Amino acid sequence: MPYANKLKIMKKLLILSCILALFSCREQLPEIAPTLKTEKLPNDSDDPAIWVNKANPEESIVFGTDKGDKKIANSGVYAFDLDGKLIEEKSITKLIRPNNVDVEYDFKLNDSTKADILVFTERGRKQIRVFSVPDMKPLDNGGFKVFEDETDADSEFTQPMGVSVYRNPESGKVYAIVGRKNGPTEGYLYQYELLSDATGVHANLVRKFGKFSGQKEIEAIAVDDALGYVYYCDEGVGIHKYYADPEKGNEEISMFGGEYFKDDIEGIAIATYEDGEGYVIVSDQQDHTFNFFDRKTNTFIKKLNLGTLETDGCEVVTESLGSKFPNGLFVSMNDEKDFFYHALDSLQLK
Repeated sequence: MPYANKLKIMKKLLILSCILALFSCREQLPEIAPTLKTEKLPNDSDDPAIWVNKANPEESIVFGTDKGDKKIANSGVYAFDLDGKLIEEKSITKLIRPNNVDVEYDFKLNDSTKADILVFTERGRKQIRVFSVPDMKPLDNGGFKVFEDETDADSEFTQPMGVSVYRNPESGKVYAIVGRKNGPTEGYLYQYELLSDATGVHANLVRKFGKFSGQKEIEAIAVDDALGYVYYCDEGVGIHKYYADPEKGNEEISMFGGEYFKDDIEGIAIATYEDGEGYVIVSDQQDHTFNFFDRKTNTFIKKLNLGTLETDGCEVVTESLGSKFPNGLFVSMNDEKDFFYHALDSLQLK
């Protein structure tokens, strides 16, 4: 065999051995214990979001969805303080199976007023909800129906799951990008512009985009506002990357990372630093670990064991939240009805 061919085979074997080493599981990775765990939810924890109180960071809020019955309104989006304690007056209950949640800042309500908003999917009612934060007032007149053009109203194609909010830093336009339980191989995601006028807040469909392998499902979605990218997990295949601005088209930029996961590719969080530095952090669900990819190049950096089980969703902020989390906070869902808080220092990202 020619030497060049032998060299290619050796390189392939080396790559394979590295991947197998990653899958030798978290037992070989030291566990980074959480700074604290939240109080338990009544049903099934799923996805977190972090609202940063710009005026008083120590009063920031972590929101977490709790999935209950598929038809009964026994679910909620629960609010926690930075000690992991439930804030009942900030929690939203009597929902039917909320899935994913996100926050955005400076949504324009009118010519003189802006508000921070909480957006989440309510799968049981086939809609997205929009609330102002921190006063927790509904802005959606009961909810915005999504995937309304699907002909089978009872299909999984109409059941929203993933959601992420994009605010264009130049135009100020705000969009909700929504995924679903199942969907077509093209146009799996719908993007709605959220806007306000004298009659209230509206959600207008502006595009359908996003490929789907058809193998499992798509739930986790995350948007990098500053760089203008949207990422979503095709659970059995890889992480898709598109432009978040609908005016930049619907062509896929890349798909990456699938070889670093044991099974389901789940929750996404984007750790942002200056000059585009940072990480795309993705849950390796059945391996009970997290994979870190470079924010600029999307190349694999490392895998960490943070002690969680079967993580669905995660979120991160890199700014100071006061004395408790001076360099930021990483929150991840744990499959025991709670969420883990990790001080960002413990992840050794910088």
